[in-house]
Amino acid sequence: MGDEVTLLDFWPSPFGMRLRIALAEKEVKHEYVEEDLRNKSPLLLKMNPVHKKIPVLIHNGKPVCESLIALQYIDEVWHDKSPLLPSDPYSRAQARFWADFVDKKIYDHGRKIWTTKGEEQETAKKDFIDALKVLEAELGDKPYFGGESLGYVDVALVPFYSWFYAYETCGNFSIEAECPKFIEWVKRCLEKESVSKSLLDEKKVYEFVLVLKKKFGIE
Repeated sequence: MGDEVTLLDFWPSPFGMRLRIALAEKEVKHEYVEEDLRNKSPLLLKMNPVHKKIPVLIHNGKPVCESLIALQYIDEVWHDKSPLLPSDPYSRAQARFWADFVDKKIYDHGRKIWTTKGEEQETAKKDFIDALKVLEAELGDKPYFGGESLGYVDVALVPFYSWFYAYETCGNFSIEAECPKFIEWVKRCLEKESVSKSLLDEKKVYEFVLVLKKKFGIE
């Protein structure tokens, strides 16, 4: 089957990075289309008319929206190589639970670190570190959340590493000092080419955050 795969994305998006990693892991040839979110393309508006957001995976003309859903779709369609979700239904449910935890805790608290200040920022930092420690406990002694190989939760979580420098600099704290085991896991993930080539330079993301802070009047 001659698959036509297109990814509508925006370079600093951790959600888009998830799909970049998954497509690279499974060696799926695709076209990458960079979106200007201030001037959204007709294609993006057509393919995601409900949320009008990236990333959108377009497979043979059909759109799949929302990164975690698209991640599952990629795993199901290209299931012969580098499976991300476990075959056992209970383990799959657990993986989905932790990926949802990442979106509700890591993303939300991380975003508050650079969009707030004072007491609100201190609370966000504490909540963020607490969430990372919960994930550390779940990881346990496994090399990856997926066990011996990179899995669904790993791919959902590791893109946020590109934002860690921005969180640390804006919040004046060290993630490695608080969660060394978590950073060891990140380094293991980065040994994989699919991850290292999909994640962005932390300093570049920080520069992007500074532009956003200025735009929104956050000093």
